[in-house]
Amino acid sequence: MRRVTVLLAVMCVCVCDAVRFGQLCQGNPSNTRRTSDSWGQGHYGASRTTRLHKGLDIACQDGSVVYAPFDVTLNGKVIVYNNPAKAAIDSGINLRGENLCFKLFYVQPDRTSGTVRKGERLGVMLPMQSVYPGITSHIHVQMCNKEIDPTQYFN
Repeated sequence: MRRVTVLLAVMCVCVCDAVRFGQLCQGNPSNTRRTSDSWGQGHYGASRTTRLHKGLDIACQDGSVVYAPFDVTLNGKVIVYNNPAKAAIDSGINLRGENLCFKLFYVQPDRTSGTVRKGERLGVMLPMQSVYPGITSHIHVQMCNKEIDPTQYFN
């Protein structure tokens, strides 16, 4: 009986102490995900024409403020597409925090270095509708190691 109690206590430490992303986008306090629309689905591993989606899409209205999900270090700007036809949304940011390395796409960051505390402004959601009319506008969350599914870090 004593071993079972110890084992359960150890299991609780692993599950209970898991990293969770705080609110990413103004107007979406629960980090509601993009599900399905005419452009596809937003879950990790969703099918794309020639590849798989390597991120998780969190709904965010164009022009909304984007927040730090926990205390983060800013590690430079991301160029998402490098395609002139998609220049309006061709920006994001590299971040580190809570022992995670991740990127946020479709965000115009206020700055690209330094630190930002949980809940503070990182930047603004770019005008996704101008490039993909009718899509559920969203922030794409991608781990630096694209083979890691970020879904586990969201409630």
